[in-house]
Amino acid sequence: MMRARRAKQLGLPGTDGAPQRAGNPTGHGGKRAGAGRKRTLRGRPRGKHRVRPFHDRRLPVHVVLRVTRQVGRLRRPQAYAAVRAAMIALVGRAEFRVVHLSIQRHHIHLLCEADDRRALANGVRALCISAAKRLNRAVTIAGGVPRTGRVFTDRYHATSLTRPRQARHALAYVLNNWRRHREDHAGLGQRRAPLDRYASGVAFAGWAERDGVPFAWPKDFEPMPTAAPQTWLMQGGWKRGGPAPSLWERPGPLV
Repeated sequence: MMRARRAKQLGLPGTDGAPQRAGNPTGHGGKRAGAGRKRTLRGRPRGKHRVRPFHDRRLPVHVVLRVTRQVGRLRRPQAYAAVRAAMIALVGRAEFRVVHLSIQRHHIHLLCEADDRRALANGVRALCISAAKRLNRAVTIAGGVPRTGRVFTDRYHATSLTRPRQARHALAYVLNNWRRHREDHAGLGQRRAPLDRYASGVAFAGWAERDGVPFAWPKDFEPMPTAAPQTWLMQGGWKRGGPAPSLWERPGPLV
């Protein structure tokens, strides 16, 4: 009768001549080519994934959303229509409201109100998901090649507005951000437009030159469906922070 062969116990990597991974004796994990979080915008630090702080429903929030370069320039009719359709989908949310917004080349500014931290996060997430689907569709139609995948680069940046002066500057910064980025320069011999058609300034009645009278919408213009403000700072408390924003004001950096 033949005896059964006794199984030989295998040793750990590195103890019996088994191959090892460079830089890691255990053979598990370690530094690998292409591993880790992907960089999106060169030279711009990514947002740190920390727990969002407590949000006071009495305070408006300035939110910045950035898109990847592959999406292309946002200040074009197709991208405007995509963001506008995403805004329409948010109209029924009572716990989250976008009071004002502006669309720049590769980012979007929002002035939001929310009942709590969860409502703010869910509202911004819903807007990003809805806008991403529509922006990918717009890129697909324009380029003829189906596009899927990431649209917004990273976590959104949010700043709570706590003082009238801060709220006043945020309004001017968001509604006149196109002047800060030199998007208001018209061609030679053309008349400069007083308002950014890629922002919600047409619905703002607080311009210094308008004396409380809002603009009439042009016939061929489809405005963004923004919500009426419910926080004191956005309803009029910002007026205690300085003079009314001018149509021709070029905002500086927010502090």
